[in-house]
Amino acid sequence: MSHYVKFTYQRARTDIGPFDALTELNACRRKLLEQRLIGLDANGIGFGNLSIRDGVSRNFYITGSATGGLPELTPRDCVRVVAFDFAKNWLRYEGAAIPSSESLTHAAIYESDPATSAVIHCHDSVLWRTLLDRVPTTSKAVAYGTPEMADEIMRLFMGNDERSRKIFAMGGHEGGIVTFGKDLEDAFDVLMRKRKESAPCIENGFHERISSRHDR
Repeated sequence: MSHYVKFTYQRARTDIGPFDALTELNACRRKLLEQRLIGLDANGIGFGNLSIRDGVSRNFYITGSATGGLPELTPRDCVRVVAFDFAKNWLRYEGAAIPSSESLTHAAIYESDPATSAVIHCHDSVLWRTLLDRVPTTSKAVAYGTPEMADEIMRLFMGNDERSRKIFAMGGHEGGIVTFGKDLEDAFDVLMRKRKESAPCIENGFHERISSRHDR
């Protein structure tokens, strides 16, 4: 089991084969890699993950664990999640890779909003500090990739505007930002719009004040 994956998982089959959404997934990843929103950190640990719903089902394709730094993904670098249980902290999947540590986070979004067909989880520490509590934000006491995070996400979706805003900050996961939409292009556009909207605050040093307030 991966050190970073906090749920138990069961492989149903080892090969998922080519899937149509892989081209869209790789196109979005290239843009995110160029802007360092996914990739490898200073310790060589991959960060960031993307997923695409499999048609109108509960199943979805998601990038595998430790693939953040790869320039291009093949089917062997992705998995297809075919079952999950938040209460049991468990999922079943198909594919050669290990599921992303955020697989249950993505699952919670798809469960909460049938209109969502794609999810991006990226990292931008400066933007994250600016967004904390100014967009829907998960509890700072809740760690990534846990059943509690899934519960937090479903709590956010019970609010009035999460579906329309299509973004939330992960309060207990520094730098973690999640966007979602009808496809990856939609989710990427949400992220770029929020970066543009937040630029004046960042340029004025607003992020430093936000950081100070939340680090106490």
